Amino acid sequence: MKIDACFSPYLYPVYKGDDTIVVIIDVLRATSAICTAFEHGVEKIIPVATVEEARVYKEKGFLVGAERNGLPVDGFDFGNSPFHYMGDPIKGKTIVLTTTNGTQAIEAAKDAYKVVIGSFLNMDALCSWLLSENKNILLLCSGWKNKFNLEDAVFAGAVTDAISNTPDKYNLGDACLALKYLYKMAKENPNKFLSHSSHKERLAALNLKEDVRYCLTPNQTKVIPIYKEGALVRMYDV
Repeated sequence: MKIDACFSPYLYPVYKGDDTIVVIIDVLRATSAICTAFEHGVEKIIPVATVEEARVYKEKGFLVGAERNGLPVDGFDFGNSPFHYMGDPIKGKTIVLTTTNGTQAIEAAKDAYKVVIGSFLNMDALCSWLLSENKNILLLCSGWKNKFNLEDAVFAGAVTDAISNTPDKYNLGDACLALKYLYKMAKENPNKFLSHSSHKERLAALNLKEDVRYCLTPNQTKVIPIYKEGALVRMYDV
């Protein structure tokens, strides 16, 4: 079995495989927000690639989250902060979501064998489940507008480190091998390691430091969202 990493949805066609589990990674903030929403009782999340698609759902009466360039899009119910997806207003609801990067990665990989959502928030549960599946794994980093970003790479390195330290035999692609070493440099204090990363600085400029701290805090949920029939739902078998 093999575990590899792709640094951008733009590169996904180079890595795709018929029997590969794809882990969507956008730790600041889409995949963290998605995991938070399911932890707080959302029933389903429909990811869409464009604001126009999201607006159509809004006109039909759906709750809709929309973010571009780190900011909520006017006219929608939520942005991309995990703190928007907590509490009774979302419990049992279906939410539509479009973001600058994370939902683009889901769109790119939607026809994969299995697509699941990964973040520091559900890291241990995710790694345990991946090992139980005995399948090839692709860690798909959403990046920033199809470019490499550091925080997604660090999380991909954390997953690689956890999986490669088990008795199960996974062959590491070169990207994962590099990210494993990257994570070892970051693991003692990821917040500090990422302090000058472009997206962390971008969010800090928008006064979103609490979002960053929350998104970098491991194991706040055991929920693994999985993509089925056009929507993300809670995986019940973990």
